[in-house]
Amino acid sequence: MPIKSSFADSALSLEQQLGQKLMLDLRYFCHQGSSERCRTALTELPDTLAKAISRYDIGGVILFSENTQSIEQIISLNQQLQQAASHSKSGLPLFISIDQEGGRVARLPRDVATSFTGNMSIGATYPEHGTYFATQTANVLATELSALGINVNYAPTVDVNMNPDNPVINVRSFSENPNDVAVLGAAQVSEFEKNGIISALKHFPGHGDTNVDSHTGLPKVMHSKEVIYAQDLAPFKHIIEQHSPGMIMTAHIQYPELDSSTLTNVDGKQMIKPATMSRKIMTDILRKELNYQGVVVTDALDMAGISHFFSPTQAIINTFAAGVDIALMPIEIRTPDDIKKLDALIESLVSAVKSEQLNAQEIAHSAQRITSLKSKFKLNAFPDPIKALANAKHIIGNKAHRELEASLALAAITQITNNNNTLPLKLTAGQHIHIIMPDTRKCMAIQQAITALSSHALVYSCSSLQGFDPVDAQRNINQADIIIAGNATPNQSAVEIGGMDDLADNPDFALNNAEQPKALESLLKMANKHQIPTVFISLRAPYDIAQFGDSADAVLASYAYNIDVDKNEQVSGPAFTALAKVLLGQAPAKGSLPVTIKQSKSH
Repeated sequence: MPIKSSFADSALSLEQQLGQKLMLDLRYFCHQGSSERCRTALTELPDTLAKAISRYDIGGVILFSENTQSIEQIISLNQQLQQAASHSKSGLPLFISIDQEGGRVARLPRDVATSFTGNMSIGATYPEHGTYFATQTANVLATELSALGINVNYAPTVDVNMNPDNPVINVRSFSENPNDVAVLGAAQVSEFEKNGIISALKHFPGHGDTNVDSHTGLPKVMHSKEVIYAQDLAPFKHIIEQHSPGMIMTAHIQYPELDSSTLTNVDGKQMIKPATMSRKIMTDILRKELNYQGVVVTDALDMAGISHFFSPTQAIINTFAAGVDIALMPIEIRTPDDIKKLDALIESLVSAVKSEQLNAQEIAHSAQRITSLKSKFKLNAFPDPIKALANAKHIIGNKAHRELEASLALAAITQITNNNNTLPLKLTAGQHIHIIMPDTRKCMAIQQAITALSSHALVYSCSSLQGFDPVDAQRNINQADIIIAGNATPNQSAVEIGGMDDLADNPDFALNNAEQPKALESLLKMANKHQIPTVFISLRAPYDIAQFGDSADAVLASYAYNIDVDKNEQVSGPAFTALAKVLLGQAPAKGSLPVTIKQSKSH
């Protein structure tokens, strides 16, 4: 599958330049029916899409979990994609991109690839281990992605999580400390790119102090300029200076103190420009002030922070006019009919250049940045498919990678309180442990982790907060010798589930856990009343310790709860194994809180 050499120097037509500036989402594809109803995962490349990639000189694609089902299938799909690109006039290879941050956001199957416990768990190890886990996890993620033929990772997230109510970043952030975020982010960028993966630093100029998810609305950050530079922008500035990443991803967020200018939305109303569409932020600050010379990619343009206010074509023109290089997920392509939209889109963009809505020279410079990045990272075709498959099977999810995953999970476990020396648990045969978890699967995970490590035969019961019988819960608590309770907040955001399509399927998904905190609080009070030794575990963002910590004798934070279920119905995950080791005194909890927990309320 030859790729034309010296492609960075080849002259591209205007249409080709614009095609290179599009990053398509291939999540679903149906050969007939309506695009709104299409939920057929694209696991191999249909001819119609392959021809569109070749014909329009498309610059890149983004893969979702629906596109990544097994090692063989992923390699085969990526080879088909690059084959299609090699048949374009330019012969330029594709950016094949993915969100494989680790932790909450991982698109590769967790039972196949190594996904780790995420950034905040890395942040929790920083005082003890420095940049060790940031570097090593990036090394593993890059090696595994590269073996599959993926060449761009939308990571690391260097948003500084300053807002306990942040629904979309929280544990995806390393820390609330901009210096720690900067150092850990730089370590990851360096290691990704050393191993052939283009890093896309996100979300510029910062998504850390929002209480709105830009998948579902348009957040506004009201920081002063001083705070923005000292906190939000600081990690980006540091990393650009230390190891400038191949890409930086924009945030669909309004920053009035950086740019209060307005544009007209689809309803004809004036609105403050989101950062993605702000020339002042994308060109004046990022390019000129911070001296970033790499490729700027939008966050997904189908997110409500953009799509509620602009038509797809209007959104793309606005982002290109701001100086952004690549439009990510510019239009929805789900059926052969949708491919016609690409024709209309390219025509509209060509017209925008001819009418000087877009500057022809800037478009050419932008395309040159894209081709230069492809050239720098030598995004050539795959080696022999049989060798690629053998290599990938040797690398992906191997023993050393899984051991590192387990090491990080354990190093991150943080002990917040341990009153009355509740930990380690003093277990004896026949004791009754009652487990309270957000769902039954998490009950099973902690139970099986303790059983695997304990020499005692124990009795277990479970209250799942998704739907539990209060009478049954009360009886189990009355009989229990030990209570282990866990909570995971905030609820899943659209980015974890995979994007905007899921919101269309289930618009209420964020509300289904609304009653869980009240239920947990009442059960913890019940345990308190009976003076039963109780351990509370914060399974995700540790801010919930302020609400529940006072009701427990010991408090731990794990920052993650990823679970795998094998064919024997064994439910496991590195965080649960690590928690069991700490609960049983087989390992110390050496992690440190990377964020501040507000003063506990008394209950």
